Amino acid sequence: MNGWRVWSKLYENYAQTVYRYLYSLTQNADLSEELTQETFYQAMKTIHQFRGECKLSVWLCQIAKRAWYKELNKTKRKPSVSLDELESPLPASRDPEKDVLRNEDKLAMFRTLHQLDAKTKEVMYLRLSGELSFAEIGDIVGQSENWARVTFYRGKQKMAKGRSEWNRD
Repeated sequence: MNGWRVWSKLYENYAQTVYRYLYSLTQNADLSEELTQETFYQAMKTIHQFRGECKLSVWLCQIAKRAWYKELNKTKRKPSVSLDELESPLPASRDPEKDVLRNEDKLAMFRTLHQLDAKTKEVMYLRLSGELSFAEIGDIVGQSENWARVTFYRGKQKMAKGRSEWNRD
């Protein structure tokens, strides 16, 4: 019984961090919730392998990342669009021109983001999509809070430069 209290407390303390990390990767609330549950299940099974060389939150996010990769591999084998999605009508837009422009801006941003180095890209996703603090990001990637701040700032500068280049095209 005491073990369940410990796991309950761990879940209470770290589930939100793991969920936000997964949401930054998946951009899907339901999938993030499912993968958060899977992360804690895997953590329970492998707690004996935790050596304390990193913070518990970092270890949990490593498990979460592996769960996400496993999910990606699983979905690669499935069709990407279901028949139900093909049959459902597209939602009517109030202003198609604005929607097109917004979509073009979004595509340009993701093109620019995609060109960043892996660490900068991860920091940008964690901060923008996962809404994680710089301290949390530093913990997850094994760096300091200041490193995360500087990397994010430099990433924003690169994104701004890339955006101006896209606008010239």
